Formats: sequence, structure tokens, C-alpha cells
Amino acid sequence: MRIVVVGDVILDVDLSGDATRLSPDAPVPVVDVTGVKRRAGGAGLVARMLAGDGWPVTLVTVLADDDAGRQLEAALAGIRLVAGPSTFPTPVKTRVRAGTHPVVRFDQGCGRVPVPDVTPAMLRALEKAGAIIVADYGRGVAANPQLRELLARLAEEVPIVWDPHPAGAHPVPGVAVVTPNLAEAHKAAGSGGDKFVGSASADGAAEVAGILLDQWSSHAVLVTTGEHGATLLRQRDRMPRPIAAPRVEAGDPCGAGDRLAASLAVHLVAGRDLEDSAVLAVHEAANFLAAGGVASLPEPGVPAKRRHRTTEPLLLARSVRENGGTVVATGGCFDLLHAGHVRSLTAASELGDCLVVCLNSDASVHRLKGEQRPIMNQQDRAELLLALECVDAVMIFDEDTPEAALDRLRPDIWVKGDDYKGAKLPEAELVAGWGGRCMTVPYYPARSTTGLAEALRKVS
Repeated sequence: MRIVVVGDVILDVDLSGDATRLSPDAPVPVVDVTGVKRRAGGAGLVARMLAGDGWPVTLVTVLADDDAGRQLEAALAGIRLVAGPSTFPTPVKTRVRAGTHPVVRFDQGCGRVPVPDVTPAMLRALEKAGAIIVADYGRGVAANPQLRELLARLAEEVPIVWDPHPAGAHPVPGVAVVTPNLAEAHKAAGSGGDKFVGSASADGAAEVAGILLDQWSSHAVLVTTGEHGATLLRQRDRMPRPIAAPRVEAGDPCGAGDRLAASLAVHLVAGRDLEDSAVLAVHEAANFLAAGGVASLPEPGVPAKRRHRTTEPLLLARSVRENGGTVVATGGCFDLLHAGHVRSLTAASELGDCLVVCLNSDASVHRLKGEQRPIMNQQDRAELLLALECVDAVMIFDEDTPEAALDRLRPDIWVKGDDYKGAKLPEAELVAGWGGRCMTVPYYPARSTTGLAEALRKVS
């Protein structure tokens, strides 16, 4: 399913080097530049992130016919680009870094410009979206009346994630979620955003989110609060949901908001609810910074260093099949991950080219295992599974059995523990229906979640 990113593009230039001395002209560091990297910024960065994750993505924007515009187009190689003309110079942001620490940023051509026109091709590209990210960087694309009219209509049909900008347009009514940072939220609400710039405080996030829900008429507002994570507020219940971020050491937060918006769209289009999507997106933004942020992004055409480029199960399965690979799936509750699980999952992964775990949801585990279970919620269980090298994707299902999930995924091999050996697997007939087969891997009866839970009760 294609994700469409619409908004303003910027040429980002990174000058990196070492600073070992002060200038004789003024008490400022001298950076000996050893590297120059030009990359797509703004909406272009969001599109590049999605493409790096393996998602079919279209970028809808306007481009100037100048040297910086041509460099931008080169930096977007491999991404489907639908661009109208811009009569104003391409905005360029140049960052100077000493080691991993930012020193200064120079902006060229980044001021306000008149709202650009949109082309019929730009509008048609939006109509084909499975999800939309509006990456507004204040250069007017998101303010175009025709575009806004179409987005307002599409908001009723597909999830729209709107990443706003203080100099940009207000989100159209009905979008799934708007993602301002705390300073942007306070400024948009008229409560004075300047004092919150660079603040690690989450002061007033819930209150300002409530103001913006009324002001923007979106389904939800997710206010990001730096190292504290984010606060989610939805129209349907108006109950603030704080989302903690994992603690990371990061010198430069550039790109974290773009990563958050991209991740939100991926999880929403995959069918997850907004709260689960927001939790995942906050963690993925933190992981992005921990891995080095924008400096860690691969050059255009260079794949990311990971076994597979997406963890969305249906897209992953399709990609593996298109490349002639074998899709393997297994299932279970995985409530308290233990050595037996890891051994069985590792064995299952060796049967093919990717392993998808069909995971019982919290409601499903509760019905199957009793009112004291699960011990860990579905999001934590999925996160732990994805941290394993042998697991490529997790597919959460609400039913008591995995049949419906299997019918959507249609793996080539369905794996169970060999405690089923000699018995007919419950899913065997279903899997055989699309030409798949069932296999067993070693089962370790001395290691079980129930045993762990009992042991924990004794020491608690």
C-alpha cells in the first residue's frame, strides 16, 4: 500500500569535521571539514526514510529549476517524485558539525514565499494514497487551497498524519493525528512557544493538546516532548496518554520529528490503532537518534544495514516472495520471553528467508490463559520479539486462533513446536489451501512462561 508524502522539500547540507582549536579572529571553534553530505530534507527526508524501510512511497512537492533543486532531485533518486514547478530558489540548510555535535546552521532562501500552484498530477497522486503524511515546512505547499480541499475529503478515507510548522498552514479538519513538538503546540495555541524551545519539560502538553484538538478538529494530537517522549490526546475520550521515550544519548535531534511522522503512518496503514502506533513511533524516533540520527541514513541507492528493510508483515511477505524467497510464520502468546522461545524461533527462521510471528493480542491471551494473563502487554511483547535477530516482523491478531491472520499473510511454511509431532496441526488444512506446508521445530518443555510466572510469584 503506497504512502504519499506531501509538503515542502529542502536541501540539507552537512559539513562535518573535527574542532581542535579556536579561531585567532574570535573565540569560536575552527572546524576542519573532512566530509560534505547533501541530502533531501523536509518532506524529502520523510520520503527517504520510508523508502529506506522498503515502503512504496510517492513524494508530492514543488521543485525549483536551480542547482540546489537539481541536487535535491539527485538525492531523491529511487523515490517516485511528482513535482510541480517553483519560481523561488530552493531552500538550503547547511549544518556544521564538530564530531557528533552541531556547531552552527546557515539557512539560505528559507523565508516565506507565496503559496505555489499544484498540478493535476500532484492531486492525482494523492488520490492513490493508502496513507498520507503532510510534512509542512512553511513554504506554502500545504496552504494551497486545491490541495487542502482534496486532503479534507481524503481524511475521511485514509489516515493522514500532519506534521505542522509554525510558519505553515493549519491542518485540515478530520486528519488522524497532528504531531507538533511542545514549542510548536504552545505557539499554535497562542500560549507562547518561545520559552519551550529546547526545553526537556513536558509542562502543559495535555492542556495545549486539548486546545489544539478544538482548534484543528483533528481526531488526535500527539505533542512530542523531547526526551520525555510525547502526550497523546484523542477526540473520542479526551484522556491524555503520556508515552515515555527510551533514554538515549543523542547529540543532534535533527530528523526525529520526521522519523516519528513516518513511523506513525506505517503503523496506521498496517492496521494498528493510534495508541499502539504512537508508542511504536516514539520508540522508533528515539532509536533513530540513538543510531546516529540523520548521519546514519544511507546514501540514495544504498540499502540500510538490516536483514530486511521493513517490519510490516504483509509488505515484508510480498517483498520476500517477489524476490523468490520463502516466508515462514509461527505463532503464540510469547508472554515472558524465555530461552525455549528463542531456540524455537531461531530454528523456525532457518527454514526460510523471513520469519513473521503471529502474536496473540492482550484480549486473546486473556481469553485463552485466564484473567491474570498476559503478564506483559502486546506492545512490549512485540517489541521484545522484534529485538531478536531471528524475527523479522510481528503480526498481532485478536482472535483465539491465528487462522484469520494466516489467511492474510499466507506463509509458505507454518511452524509449530514438535509437541504437535504425530498430531494433525489445526491450521494444516488452511495452509495447504494456498500451497503452504506445516513443519515442527524442537519444543523445550522444561522452559515455559507458566513456570517462569510461578517462580516470580515465589520471589515477589
